[in-house]
Amino acid sequence: MNRDNTSEIPGTPGSDAELPMLTTAQASYLRELAAPYSREGHHHSLFGLGHTCGQAPESHWPELVAAHFAALRRASTGGESAEELLRGTHARLLPLASLTQDLVAGMRYARTVADGLVFAYALDGPTSVRILTDADVERAGPEELGRAAYANLMGVPVTHEEVSVGGRARLHSLHGDSPFVASKALFLSEVARQVTGEPLPRDGALAIVPNRHLLAYHPITDGSVVDALNGLASYALSAHEEGPGQLSPRVYWWSDGALTSLTVIDEDTRTFSLRPPPRLLGLMKGLVRLDRAGRLATPAAAQASETSDLARVAAESTGRLAREPVDPAGLGDAFADVLALGHARCADDPNLANITTWDAWATAVQLGSALFTGAGPQECHLGEDLVTRLPAMAAEPPADARAWLDAVYLAMACRQMDRIHRLCRVPLARLREDDSVDEYVLHWIDTLQTYFSDRSLDEAVPKLVAVMKTSVPEVVAQAPADFVNRIDFHPAALFHRLIAGDHDAFAEALAEALADHRGYWGDSAAPRARVALGPLAMACLAHDHGFPVDPKQPYLPAYLLDRQRIEDIP
Repeated sequence: MNRDNTSEIPGTPGSDAELPMLTTAQASYLRELAAPYSREGHHHSLFGLGHTCGQAPESHWPELVAAHFAALRRASTGGESAEELLRGTHARLLPLASLTQDLVAGMRYARTVADGLVFAYALDGPTSVRILTDADVERAGPEELGRAAYANLMGVPVTHEEVSVGGRARLHSLHGDSPFVASKALFLSEVARQVTGEPLPRDGALAIVPNRHLLAYHPITDGSVVDALNGLASYALSAHEEGPGQLSPRVYWWSDGALTSLTVIDEDTRTFSLRPPPRLLGLMKGLVRLDRAGRLATPAAAQASETSDLARVAAESTGRLAREPVDPAGLGDAFADVLALGHARCADDPNLANITTWDAWATAVQLGSALFTGAGPQECHLGEDLVTRLPAMAAEPPADARAWLDAVYLAMACRQMDRIHRLCRVPLARLREDDSVDEYVLHWIDTLQTYFSDRSLDEAVPKLVAVMKTSVPEVVAQAPADFVNRIDFHPAALFHRLIAGDHDAFAEALAEALADHRGYWGDSAAPRARVALGPLAMACLAHDHGFPVDPKQPYLPAYLLDRQRIEDIP
């Protein structure tokens, strides 16, 4: 994850602080040309004019300056009626660097909305745009002007395009001739609804406003957020340098109606770095972990590899474990690869009747257990002719809470009680080092460890209650709400019905879990779409406790559920 991506930004050491697009000598020359107009009472920022002049030979500057101030003279200098102000005023983002002391003194209503950005009102005239003063705002009425400025801004036409970053992350680019396009970032969720039909997700979006004609954003939904962050940083820099109408070279996080800068600028070296705040960084880590493990329903997951390709990858990663010493990271990768293969084989073998499907599941059980508890020398089978002899492996449990749950769910489905008990002796403190999961995941692990350690249910129940209290939307900060509600929470809900001994409630909860699994994954080709692993584990546990669980249900391999396929696992 690129947290410190350093590059040059516009300007060089020694350039003018108020006109960074120019050298010190050029800035001095521009002020000299503008001085006569200032004496006429035109106390306007030279920021935009500086960018225009910076793109032209200095021999053309006098005529550019004259034309600039001529346009200002033609522009309205105030006195419009309230109706005229309401009809033409837009909410507007301005670069902080463009505001002079004279302008600020007459705009007490304006406010800083993010690093480098100021919110103001601007009147769109026939030949120019005028920033409103406090007197203008009072004349139109603050509340009425606010509503009108919002409506006028939202009515500004834009061209919407989707841009791919590295073939994975998707950026939404909004651009147009209007100088108010970038200002739509003030109301980004509603803008997203306008151009895509969907509002922004709960976690918001990454956004850039490099110049007044361009707004680009990436909704935060999956692990592609890292690629999007780096892609937006490059996009913002290049578009800001090219202009016209420079606004900000920064990347922002739009969340709950507010913009937070993720770009830290070192004014001495004129460099920038990307530094997400802790909350966003934790969210990004969680999404990357979920995405890499194939748990999220994404467009990339919908284009999953063929089973034959998954089998090749699983065989190769498992084969690498035969060399001593075993690499712990390689063991984790092999576990993930074989688990994906086991799920994928259920597309053609939903009941898990075939030996090749069982081999994948059994090998996943072996590797998942070895990952957290170590193992002696053993053989792994991924087909009749593919047997890998693995050396002894030391217990080096990784700080990966969701991989631990996968290992336990697999052991439960394959009735590996000894492995379950050993997995439940993995120190909870080690799993708590995983900063990519929300607290409810750790409470759920604590509940299972308590239950399978043959301790009293009186000890497990408060921990299950903690799962429920910490999995509500107001508390969950890292996992997507849709994933939590439709996938991740169901095993705990089923366990609640199981320990209560309520057969009917368990059957009802299981049907709901499978319906949510179907709704979440849709027609995705992702391996995890094939089996509802957590509900399967709980259904197997319920079956063994005498619950009347119907084995003929989607996403639950029948021959695992009723134990017909269960064989010894080395």
